[in-house]
Amino acid sequence: MNINMDHYWLPFTPNRYFRSHPKIVVSAKGAYYQTADGRSLFDSLSGLWCSPIGHGHPKIVEAFQRQAATMDFAPPFQVCNPVTFALSEQVTAMAPPGLSQVFFVNSGSEAVDTALKIAIAYHRVRGQGTRTRMIGRERAYHGVGFGGISVGGMVANRKAYSSLMLPGVDHLRHPWDPGAMAFSKGQPVWGSHLADDLERLVALHDASNIAAVIVEPVQGSTGVLVPPQGYLQKLRDTCTRHGILLIFDEVITGFGRTGANFGAQRFGVQPDMITFAKAVTNGTIPLGGVLVSQAIYDTTTSIEAPPHAPELLHGYTYSGHPMAAAVGLATLGILREEGLIERAAALAPVLESAVHALRDEPGVVDIRNIGLAAAVDLEPVPGKPGLRAFRVFEYGFAHSHLYRASGDTISIAPPFISSEGEIAGIAEGLREAIRAVRAMPDAA
Repeated sequence: MNINMDHYWLPFTPNRYFRSHPKIVVSAKGAYYQTADGRSLFDSLSGLWCSPIGHGHPKIVEAFQRQAATMDFAPPFQVCNPVTFALSEQVTAMAPPGLSQVFFVNSGSEAVDTALKIAIAYHRVRGQGTRTRMIGRERAYHGVGFGGISVGGMVANRKAYSSLMLPGVDHLRHPWDPGAMAFSKGQPVWGSHLADDLERLVALHDASNIAAVIVEPVQGSTGVLVPPQGYLQKLRDTCTRHGILLIFDEVITGFGRTGANFGAQRFGVQPDMITFAKAVTNGTIPLGGVLVSQAIYDTTTSIEAPPHAPELLHGYTYSGHPMAAAVGLATLGILREEGLIERAAALAPVLESAVHALRDEPGVVDIRNIGLAAAVDLEPVPGKPGLRAFRVFEYGFAHSHLYRASGDTISIAPPFISSEGEIAGIAEGLREAIRAVRAMPDAA
């Protein structure tokens, strides 16, 4: 296949290396991609955490085609359409009780920036305009907008833009201690006290200056960091005590990845807002959003203004896009009708058993899992951080598995439609890749 690669700048990719070592997929069906050279790859990360139903589901294809023929676009400002209202109803029906309003955007990054702005607006309307500080967390990923990288805690994403970070942001320590938690299955039993770090920051900045705390229920992009038992509830209790909003970033955990509709329900903790994206449309078309409590919506929209003036000056050209909404409705319908979230919960122990069987492989330093997600930390090559996992990714691509490498961590999040044999195959393929890479002279 002759492909001109001269003009596309790939995101989060070593572009110069890619052009000499291209990895091209040309089609996808079910849980598999097909490569340009005719091979089949098992989709071990559900696209990019976003395709739990697999690819090419006929009901999604039909919904896309039908909506394109009916109405391909409608302006989102001062106008709306039935399909977007219908999706808002379906999303809120799946959410924890009380999160009854949705603000639609196009991506997880936009969802995070939107949630931060809503938090500021809410406190200002309440007469607490000094509450502008945001609290994020180390090793967190909240997208790549300036708001998201400011509250995020991934050093590589932040360091080039340090002078442009939002003022008034601080970070909790991340809740993973490999000395006490290594090779935990599900939630670690040790570590709830790590949530006390929030009280330290409240004492430092004073609650009257803090608008919101934003955390991922499970930190996905830095390698499935699972919260200790009781940790998230402690954050909730501290936020409630000090009048601080709690935002869960569920771009990865939303719509079934933990075995429940949202991570908030899986862990039994009620946030004030939830950001979502990815799986809401099965990755077929961009869509994200913020679930907001009725109290926040009512307060924020009670601002004294003429009836023709918007209460929140925020939005995007493609907010609530009818094409995305139609695909979202189809996706949520499939999840419900085919019992796929329940299937994800049933497959979780299969994945747990498969990945923890790698514990004794040389160079495996930690394994974590929750729901239908897992991560394997590899011993770095001395002086070459990230090389070992990158080599494992490349080996997997050449040998029928598409993994996700981040630093020296391999993340796994198979589609909900996977068979038990396919999940076992992910781990066995990873075992083969780990051994092959350790045998390479420059990665020994």
